[in-house]
Amino acid sequence: MSPELVSILVLVVVFVIATTRSVNMGALAFAAAFGVGTLVADLDADGIFAGFPGDLFVVLVGVTYLFAIARANGTTDWLVHAAVRLVRGRVALIPWVMFALTGALTAIGAVSPAAVAIVAPIALSFATRYAISPLLMGTMVVHGAQAGGFSPISIYGSIVNGIVEREGLPGSEVTLFLASLIANLLIAGVLFALFGGRKLWARGSVPTHGATGEGDAGFTDGEAPGPGTDATSGTATGTGPATSGATPATPATPATPATPTAPASPTAVAVRPGREAGDTGGTGDTGGTAGIIRLTPARIATLTALVALVVAVLGFDLDAGLTAVTLAVVLSTAWPDDSRRAVGEIAWSTVLLICGVLTYVGVLEEMGTITWAGEGVGGIGVPLLAAVLLCYIGAVVSAFASSVGIMGALIPLAVPFLAQGEIGAVGMVAALAVSATVVDVSPFSTNGALVLAAAPDVDRERFFRQLMVYGGIVVAAVPALAWLVLVVPGLG
Repeated sequence: MSPELVSILVLVVVFVIATTRSVNMGALAFAAAFGVGTLVADLDADGIFAGFPGDLFVVLVGVTYLFAIARANGTTDWLVHAAVRLVRGRVALIPWVMFALTGALTAIGAVSPAAVAIVAPIALSFATRYAISPLLMGTMVVHGAQAGGFSPISIYGSIVNGIVEREGLPGSEVTLFLASLIANLLIAGVLFALFGGRKLWARGSVPTHGATGEGDAGFTDGEAPGPGTDATSGTATGTGPATSGATPATPATPATPATPTAPASPTAVAVRPGREAGDTGGTGDTGGTAGIIRLTPARIATLTALVALVVAVLGFDLDAGLTAVTLAVVLSTAWPDDSRRAVGEIAWSTVLLICGVLTYVGVLEEMGTITWAGEGVGGIGVPLLAAVLLCYIGAVVSAFASSVGIMGALIPLAVPFLAQGEIGAVGMVAALAVSATVVDVSPFSTNGALVLAAAPDVDRERFFRQLMVYGGIVVAAVPALAWLVLVVPGLG
């Protein structure tokens, strides 16, 4: 058996073990890089570490550190509730607000699962409160996260653009971003039409008295928000991903129900572990008023930092990772308590995943596997067939494993094939990116699992089957459509 084939089989084993045994794929990839590099490729430690992506490491740590501070001091909670209040009781707009919100969070640097973990509990609580299909609400959140996931300053966007640059391929940050944005927006529109959106429009608006937080806005027929619920939106305050080491705050006084006979169901309120009901968390309190999340100096500074990151990267072409680390350090110096909690919330598992997979890919490049495999794909003789096969490989594997991990492996594998010039690199990379991420609605993926876990008062087995069927439809249809729209027009 040739060394190139051995290295590819080891990569397959890495994906299988990571999928079936819940072991971090990056850790497995580091071990594989050590084993294959030493025993098969005859590389020393320096040769193995030559493929370590130091620039992407800084991007991942810096951006997730900055966003972890935003979670720790309650800035993300403020953003969520500010967006929810914009609907002013228009129930049909709630799924679109959640779509836009998760898209905005990932676009400015949140890891996709982090954005979904922040928004999904609130979104699914709204679905229960207003009889919105949980499948509609959950998939809108996931597709929203992927819609913003390839902005030039996002995690996914930075990773893919970095890989493209490292491989010497022609790239277009705008094309990559728009391809994912438009694809997920179109899918969201179809979902909204098929899963009850038209009925939601027919409902009109529910009363929203006291839009600034006074009163029990947005509830009818004697309903009132339960403890820990935003008085304006009816959503749980302080909802987000579980954090380790968070210090519980003193619970605020729960909102008084409008009638004692119709309290909100406790299961409709999702509260972050480590917080009491009614706690908005982070730096700056609510002044003792349940559910009202106010801007504090820390939150204003964090919002300013997020805007500064966008301006610095897009306006002045500064490095996203170094800029984010610098802004995070400034915030940490001013509010050290938040930064201590935030360090533990850096997406270390994602950092390990990406760095491990790309280090192994570096070993593959060193031993010539990339060229060997690319020539094999190109040897099919039908460029369009090879392209669509790569898209389906990315979709199928990503539905069960890491989207970013499979992109990190597939794009380098396609380099020799793309170097022939018969398929446009920009369109092919965009098609691979869309195919590998749009399938994250699968309940076997992190985002799909988060949605499944966040849904209150549902038949979880039925909801799981719905997500699985929908994920299967996406896997079957989207790669072919992405190939048709993004690859076929660029055929040389």
